[in-house]
Amino acid sequence: MSKSNFPVERDEHPFAQYVRILGKGRRGSRSFTQDEARESMSMILEGKVEDVQLGAFLMLLRVKEESAEEIAGFVQAVKQHLSIENSVTPDLDWSSYAGKRRHLPWFILSALLLSDNKYKVFMHGASGHTVGRIYTENVLNYLKLPIVNNFTDADKALTDNSFCYMPLSSFSPKLHDIIQLRDTLGLRSPVHSLARLINPMNSASVVQGIFHPGYNPVHQVAGQLLGYQNLAVIKGEGGEIERNPDSKVEVRSSINNQLIEETWPPLFSQRHVRPDELDINLLPALWSGKHQDEYAEMAVIGTAAFALRLMHHDQKSQTECLAWATELWNQRNKSLL
Repeated sequence: MSKSNFPVERDEHPFAQYVRILGKGRRGSRSFTQDEARESMSMILEGKVEDVQLGAFLMLLRVKEESAEEIAGFVQAVKQHLSIENSVTPDLDWSSYAGKRRHLPWFILSALLLSDNKYKVFMHGASGHTVGRIYTENVLNYLKLPIVNNFTDADKALTDNSFCYMPLSSFSPKLHDIIQLRDTLGLRSPVHSLARLINPMNSASVVQGIFHPGYNPVHQVAGQLLGYQNLAVIKGEGGEIERNPDSKVEVRSSINNQLIEETWPPLFSQRHVRPDELDINLLPALWSGKHQDEYAEMAVIGTAAFALRLMHHDQKSQTECLAWATELWNQRNKSLL
């Protein structure tokens, strides 16, 4: 008997089901459940996905926009794939993935202000994915502040300095590679959202800065689904965790599994003119007192107050935290930078 001339049927790729869920059209597609999100991201992290599938997956999610359940599931997958043996639990997880282009990253001084007062601040982020932005890692290098590449060094830096920054490439190279597809795909991917919520060292409190206000409630609920006890989200200046002192700030929090909203009023009655150029030398100059800038000072103080409020939500009011942050700023060690 001659062999059949019919083509041999191929088995469907295991990841195809996840692309299909997202891409079946207006009526047939849907969001992932949290479990589906976790399983799909696990396959990506384990290299079990074809490049064409990854591109389709990322862009279908980008068009649909991620749900809280999806982000929570993605983060769960990432955390399950992390190899962490840390003995230090930071007080504050501070993500930095956007980069600044309209104002200097004054929030770095806010984090430094807190760490100089013995709050252990673990910062993580990515750089270089969007042209024309100032990235935290580059500024920290310039300021000679601790940048670490593993969790053992993070423990030491947090013990010695109460501060460190770890690049995403050091604890999740796969996610780093996906973020770097920004220029190839022409759009940000869901990794820009989920990376902010990873909280790699399981810090006691998690702060989030989002650029698009519509994502604030998504991150708030995702934090609740992840079981984070203290999480707060703001529309940060440029998408970073930085309070714009010229505007009111809507803060969405998840505190002990309760969803809370509060508004912080603007700190100035009139808006300031945006600087024509950004000179990172002004960061250490502001800290040392050699440079005076009321907008910058209140950005630093206001951001620190927002973080203090999260960490002491049951003890300190907005007004008390703002006064506290102002006092810390006035008493700062000006020789630190």
